[in-house]
Amino acid sequence: MKTVQDFVADAKQHIQEVPLEKAESAIQAADLLLDVRDGDEYRQSHIPQATNISRGLLEFKFSNDPALADRSMNIVLYCKNSGRSALSAKALQEMGYQHVQSIEGGFDAWQEAGKPVTKRELPPFG
Repeated sequence: MKTVQDFVADAKQHIQEVPLEKAESAIQAADLLLDVRDGDEYRQSHIPQATNISRGLLEFKFSNDPALADRSMNIVLYCKNSGRSALSAKALQEMGYQHVQSIEGGFDAWQEAGKPVTKRELPPFG
């Protein structure tokens, strides 16, 4: 019986992971920076310019949104620690997307390295 760790390990053998030190240049070259965490995680804090499509909706969104139809798009993905983004990258490759990369270590590694993040600003109450 396979565990989630087995699925992630298998996915990581078939995808391209971008080392954290090269992530910023990969993001600058990307057509789409994709955060595949759940919406509440994204709203709490995310990498600037990232679009959120949660892992659970990924294949549906990419199958039905004409803006995402170009299979030659350069896509960089991330999640909390790179498990969901590895699974997502593999799924997108299987859907025919040719240039998909996952950020090694995910958002946790990005944040720990002191790289820029965007936090949701709440309006002042009072």
